[in-house]
Amino acid sequence: MKTKLTTFALILLFLISIALETEALSFNKLPIKHSSMQWSVEVAVPGHGKGLAKSKKGKFNTYSLEVHNIGKKVNSVEVFMYRNEPNSTTKFSLFGCPDGEECTEGRFEQAISLAKQLNKGKPFRFENFPLTDKATELEVEVIWTQKGQEGRPLKETFTFAVE
Repeated sequence: MKTKLTTFALILLFLISIALETEALSFNKLPIKHSSMQWSVEVAVPGHGKGLAKSKKGKFNTYSLEVHNIGKKVNSVEVFMYRNEPNSTTKFSLFGCPDGEECTEGRFEQAISLAKQLNKGKPFRFENFPLTDKATELEVEVIWTQKGQEGRPLKETFTFAVE
């Protein structure tokens, strides 16, 4: 009886490990897409070209990001990207303001311009961004306002996990 129980437990553990392995998300399998009623967000292979970062083994990998509006028309849109850091609850932004520049200058105009682009069916593309090998999560945050409801921002967060 003990042998049958042990055999059954081992088979069960084996099946569970296979199921977990096939469900795991990995940046090695690109593209990876998450969607909602409003947005489609995809992490894919990076763009290559002059001046674009190239992956450095043991330091960071590079990827691209594409965001599509698949829902209602929007008035303004902002996209933010964050990564985690081991042993920390703090998320680190993947892009910010150049040194000496004001982060809020022209922000509203850029958000309206991005909304117009997305409403025309043209995606927001970030061709090439580095993600440290230490990071296990990439968080993409989309903040927008709907047409006709401009005073109330909405937010969705899409989390991509690395195995």
